[in-house]
Amino acid sequence: MTQPGPAAPAELRRTLGVGDAVVIGLGSMIGAGIFAALGPAARAAGSGLLIGLAVAAVVAYCNAMSSARLAARYPASGGTYVYGRERLGVFWGYAAGWSFVVGKTASCAAMALTVGAYVWPAQAHAVAVAAVVALTAVNYGGIQKSAWLTRAIVAVVLAVLACVVVVCLTSGESDAGRLGVGASGGAGGVLQAAGLLFFAFAGYARIATLGEEVRDPARTIPRAIPLALGIALAVYVCVAVAVLSVLGPEGLGEAGAPLAEAVRAAGVSGLVPVVRAGAAVAALGSLLALILGVSRTTLAMARDRHLPGLLAAVHPRFQVPHRAELAVGAVVAVLAATVDVRGAIGFSSFGVLAYYAVANASAWTLDPAPAKRVVPAVGLIGCAVLAFSLPVVSVAVGAGVLAVGVVAYGVRVLLRRRELRGRR
Repeated sequence: MTQPGPAAPAELRRTLGVGDAVVIGLGSMIGAGIFAALGPAARAAGSGLLIGLAVAAVVAYCNAMSSARLAARYPASGGTYVYGRERLGVFWGYAAGWSFVVGKTASCAAMALTVGAYVWPAQAHAVAVAAVVALTAVNYGGIQKSAWLTRAIVAVVLAVLACVVVVCLTSGESDAGRLGVGASGGAGGVLQAAGLLFFAFAGYARIATLGEEVRDPARTIPRAIPLALGIALAVYVCVAVAVLSVLGPEGLGEAGAPLAEAVRAAGVSGLVPVVRAGAAVAALGSLLALILGVSRTTLAMARDRHLPGLLAAVHPRFQVPHRAELAVGAVVAVLAATVDVRGAIGFSSFGVLAYYAVANASAWTLDPAPAKRVVPAVGLIGCAVLAFSLPVVSVAVGAGVLAVGVVAYGVRVLLRRRELRGRR
């Protein structure tokens, strides 16, 4: 007698339109990255900072186009985990999912600690844990609530960044001569800066990972991803030019809080607390979207039993992957309580670039026409170059963690084969 198969996993509710998807992407990108990444990037590239920003934008654009084409073809939660599995094979999907979950979990902890550092430096870890718990609860209540909160956060952050740009460019300290584009950090410094700045662009993946919750995904996702990326790029260019015009590459590289320092140097110290508050809100927006994206990829991997199957559950009322969200929130809370992961931005970038390398390789297989393969080819090469241009420690740790995932996959495959042989 044939045994009944397991019930099909519940699907998520499609509630997001183009505007909601763009806002979630912006909430992921226009976050703490723009407040924190400019300084390290300026130290690496010197006068080549704007070149590094341009390189990061080109790679991000290629990745976005590849992701948009794939998401329209495969509108399911999981993003490149699903694309790699469908186009390249199970292993590559798993590798992408592992890179994303591990890298972005570290990013979640980093963003939570950024909130703590800006809100209450003396109790940064406690504030970070509270932020993780609060935003996990918001996500648990449903994707639409998350979209509304993200919209509010994006509005606040854009207003703060607009104030920074106006104050810097209209101050007597602004000097266009400080924008002199060169390459004082050398080609290696420019590429390293591009790799670090890529961290601030990577949020558009969140739109693709929410593919199962987007209305008419074949039209919505290809429109939302480039829109979100274009808006973010315009904002980043304005902010970078404004801050550079006041601080210059050297001053920017030495600044611990670049935007706050730029406002102070422009002679408007009263705006510094507002900028600090904006940074905290931005980090909250990034954290909200990061938890959202990691939990959806965790859901997809759990459905395929690459992660524990109990994480594949969807809440019957809220229509969200509640167990995956709680698991991700718990891991991030533990990290935020015990580890200072702000230095893990490089490691996170390495993992995310590996993730997008799989996305571009997957997009390469969609159409054999040479013209259709230019963008994924440039994206794939760009991801590889930027990943290995990151600081040596980030590359070593990132490669090591990816290797652990590969070993775990191999062990799982061997155990499954032995189990199948035992049943014969």
